[in-house]
Amino acid sequence: MSDAAGRGAAEGWDCHVHVFDAAASVRAGHYRPQPRPLDQIEEEAGRLGVRHLVLVQPSVYGSDNGVLLRALKVEPGRHRGVVVIDGDTTDAALDAMHAAGVRGARLNRVSPVGESVDIAARFRQLAPRLQARGWHLQWYARPDQLAELAALHAGPGPTCVLDHLAGLHAGLDDGHPAWRALESLAAQGAWIKLSGWYRLGAAEPYDELLPITRRVAALFEERLVWGSDWPHTSFKPDRQPRYASTWEPVVDALGATRAAALRDRMPALYR
Repeated sequence: MSDAAGRGAAEGWDCHVHVFDAAASVRAGHYRPQPRPLDQIEEEAGRLGVRHLVLVQPSVYGSDNGVLLRALKVEPGRHRGVVVIDGDTTDAALDAMHAAGVRGARLNRVSPVGESVDIAARFRQLAPRLQARGWHLQWYARPDQLAELAALHAGPGPTCVLDHLAGLHAGLDDGHPAWRALESLAAQGAWIKLSGWYRLGAAEPYDELLPITRRVAALFEERLVWGSDWPHTSFKPDRQPRYASTWEPVVDALGATRAAALRDRMPALYR
């Protein structure tokens, strides 16, 4: 990878990170995060030329977005957020989140403490509230759930964003039905995150995911974003991947020029 592709511009974007506060309460039945403050990821990302972050609400905090919102307010306008909301979240609260930099809401269908309700009903509840504010709906889902997502997003509604390569793991067959669903989602204007490589049955340098990533990139064209998934909650604190190792697969899949352009522009999702 060239030096230019590695360092990037001073305004680069990492579109999937989490921040954790030791004082915040977490939901039972899942991992217990280590404290990971905003300035820690800002410093690490800065070495790769990344100045802007998209803070994604982690499942352990449920719909208590306090840690994320406080981080957004440290330097107003610099970063963006994706929150988790429930039926008790008021319109006034959503408007305050928007002013703080939130541009999307997340539904998690993978985590042990993720969404376990009627997902179609949840979508109908969320969609008009998100669309009214120009927010997107970000899904953490498995390949066998993509057809359902395509059906939900077939009509008017918020833009669909798919976490972590839409769950397309290294063992996925070229003819798997998930590909047809993904084609439908791409045709509907969905976006996809090139992130979470180690969640997909692969190990660094993630070469086994190259064919899938290139096929995804051809489907989604410019509607791609990269995310490091920092601080890599799948790993023990003393075995963290290199930050740059989450970026290098993007360069390998797209080539240095296209990869750098992807990272260094502000995605329309977060404007």
